[in-house]
Amino acid sequence: MKKNDDNLMTAEVREAVYAIKAAILKSQAQAAQMVNHEQLSLYYGIGRYVSEHSRKGFWGTGAIENISQQLKSELPGLKGFSAENIKLMRRFYEAWKEIEVNSVNESTEMQLTCQPNSVDETTELQAAGSEPIHQLQLTTDEAFPVTAFLNISFSHHVAIFRYAKEYEERKYYIQMAFQQRLKVEDLEQMIKSDTYAHRHSLPNNFFQAIPDKTLALRTLQMFKDSYLLDYINVEDIDVSDPIDVDERVIESKIVMNIKNFIMTFGKSFTYKGHQVHYDKLGHDHWIDLLFFNRELQSLVVVELKKGQFKPSYLGQLAAYLRILDDEEKLPDENPSVGIILCKKADKAYVEYVLQDYLKPMGVATYKQMQERLRELLPPEEEMKRLITE
Repeated sequence: MKKNDDNLMTAEVREAVYAIKAAILKSQAQAAQMVNHEQLSLYYGIGRYVSEHSRKGFWGTGAIENISQQLKSELPGLKGFSAENIKLMRRFYEAWKEIEVNSVNESTEMQLTCQPNSVDETTELQAAGSEPIHQLQLTTDEAFPVTAFLNISFSHHVAIFRYAKEYEERKYYIQMAFQQRLKVEDLEQMIKSDTYAHRHSLPNNFFQAIPDKTLALRTLQMFKDSYLLDYINVEDIDVSDPIDVDERVIESKIVMNIKNFIMTFGKSFTYKGHQVHYDKLGHDHWIDLLFFNRELQSLVVVELKKGQFKPSYLGQLAAYLRILDDEEKLPDENPSVGIILCKKADKAYVEYVLQDYLKPMGVATYKQMQERLRELLPPEEEMKRLITE
């Protein structure tokens, strides 16, 4: 598009300033102190207005800078409307415009109401003034985290759309920032460390139980949701029925193959013992497997369970962690971490019951060699067919 002449440019800048100024004043009048969703609504509406005019070439070069300067001139003391921030508002809108229903014509949008035939009447930006963004319905994604979206700050949103490029990834970090009450710098670190790629890690409460979010992230990355103990074969164990194999038998096999077990978990683990005994206030406690992790600078308890996860396991593990922190943890070490290693676990249920525990714990599952082989082999009927052919 050809560059507009100076007179036209001045008129367009004046109109834009008028529109944004009207939106700001109206929003401030509705609430003495902007609550978060009103601020997001305002920024989103301004972002739309700027996007529609700057991206389509309606404005010339330098328009956003001129708008910002004029706003500061007409609204002394106004903060947050630098040229850079206005551009961020534009990106905010462009990152999320797909979430609106009928995003062109419906009144549920924050939209620009133009009155081009009137010189005296202003062009008004209906941002927080009409229907705020929190009343928008979603298009195809009913699982969109609306509550989280509206309750994290604009700075959090900037970090998310700046560093997270994919739609599902952004949704994940919005929910994470809200649930974990993350600081912006902690959120940025999580995104840069690609926590989204680790979202299928073991169910845990690390971010609730570990105040240092960087340490919580490292703890999450240290463990997997499932482990293959391919050096354990219950068919080689002298019992009449593999179902009768209990935790102590599996534990003895792990201890016999402790080097392999440590390699399964990671090189940062140092083995400290099995069936480690503590007498606390006259009560005996026996920790199945005890390790120290050099990277986390934490003691790590691994409790073995032969069957389905049970909520009572968490209470037992929390008691062990309390004792370790009282009896073993050195002043410069981080709190002890507990892992329940069981055959089966419903991730959603585990995360639900973990919410009220204050000690950092996670629940992982394990498979043994013959189970892995059964997964790799064709079904029994297919095997019979192949043999008889």
